Amino acid sequence: MTIQEAQQTVDKWIKENGVRYFNELTNMAILTEEVGEVARIISRQYGEQSFKKSDEGKQLGDELADVLFVIICLANQTGINLTQALEANLQKKTNRDRDRHQQNEKLK
Repeated sequence: MTIQEAQQTVDKWIKENGVRYFNELTNMAILTEEVGEVARIISRQYGEQSFKKSDEGKQLGDELADVLFVIICLANQTGINLTQALEANLQKKTNRDRDRHQQNEKLK
């Protein structure tokens, strides 16, 4: 699935199952909540925190997909083409960081 296809698929799902998009502020709050759930799993799986009973069944891939879904919702409702935005962002990073990471002694 391309990014464009993902945007179309989410838009179709919202229209068929979600009635309408939540407003942008609500989706921003939902995004924050979903990122927190990703952080919770990572802090337990890769960090020093231990799992709780309430963490059972939580999967990192599923939580990352929740984050992606909300990002796509925000892009759709604000008219952002994520393919174009990502391409432009990668070009910006390439221009800005062309040598920066290669010369970073901390990464060697």
